[in-house]
Amino acid sequence: MPAILKGRAQNILIITGMKFHFRYPAMTDTWSALKTNGFSIRFENIAGEPSPTVIDEITERNLSFNPEIIVAIGGGSVIDAGKAISAMLPLACSVKSYLEGVGNQSHPGIKKFFIAIPTTSGTGSEATANAVLSETGPNGYKKSLRHENLVPDIALVDPELVVDCPAHITAASGMDAFTQLLESFLSVKSSPATDTLALEGISRIHASLERVVSDGEDIGARSDMAYAALLSGITLSNAGLGLIHGFASSIGGLYPVPHGVICGTMMGVVNRYNINALLLQKTITAAHEKYSLTGKLLSARDDKDMRWYMQFVANYIDELTEKLKIGLLSKYNIPEADLGHIAENTDHKANPVQFEREQLVEMMRERL
Repeated sequence: MPAILKGRAQNILIITGMKFHFRYPAMTDTWSALKTNGFSIRFENIAGEPSPTVIDEITERNLSFNPEIIVAIGGGSVIDAGKAISAMLPLACSVKSYLEGVGNQSHPGIKKFFIAIPTTSGTGSEATANAVLSETGPNGYKKSLRHENLVPDIALVDPELVVDCPAHITAASGMDAFTQLLESFLSVKSSPATDTLALEGISRIHASLERVVSDGEDIGARSDMAYAALLSGITLSNAGLGLIHGFASSIGGLYPVPHGVICGTMMGVVNRYNINALLLQKTITAAHEKYSLTGKLLSARDDKDMRWYMQFVANYIDELTEKLKIGLLSKYNIPEADLGHIAENTDHKANPVQFEREQLVEMMRERL
């Protein structure tokens, strides 16, 4: 890292989660090397998914330090936090004013030089132009700070940094990446370019997600998952996402449920509803063909009809959800009385099927 940063900066702000920089000798050596090479370093830690208040506090604390470079090393929440801090330090004001659907200002796109180093394989935030911030509670929200210039200047994707990621986080993160790849593939805004990348990512997930949850030190599987997550960030940025991430936003704004858990637990039921609705249609659409193509990839068979392949996808995801022991929403004390309110605030414009409020409620009820 010193070679990458030489000539770019004097002051470096490093954002981590759970004191990551103290847990790994390689990281400690890196920080020592930076100091030896004349860099001034300051650390900030992020616990959980970042809120606007946390971003504002860290930004204010570091205005006088005036870092030229922000380095975020951690999961998607840490990278999103680093991205937001990088974007707000030059403005020296509250990030809330620039959040989509919350503030009334558009970010100008200026930022500090930003390096993202993921230590989970899920969100693909190292390749996206937005930082997701949340404020949980009755009036809570989960919204993005967004500008095309906020894509990290450098993304260092090293599967060896993910080896110690716990199995349950590996599973939830992997399901998040799988969701992003499949949703962007099915999105009404997809393109041939995003379709190609999404299918490659889905292939890597199919080959390696179960392997890496069983054996976190399987570096081949870790490499596949790191690459799939990176691809998911690229595809979602260019094709958008669907109903599962609509639920992640609306549920995540009200309750402190980890993003990957929401995606993982809702992935099976949403895709089954999508597929059942499509199978009732008389006209064959791009979504039919894409689900069928996904079914061929996942089943490794070429002797079945479209309906079989589509149903195979639904069954495959349900079985994977069970194998990975993805939890139910009831674990987070979400009352059934709130499901209607959540449904009313769940966006799914890019989803291949549009559902009524009661159908959205039924989907969530199945995962309580």
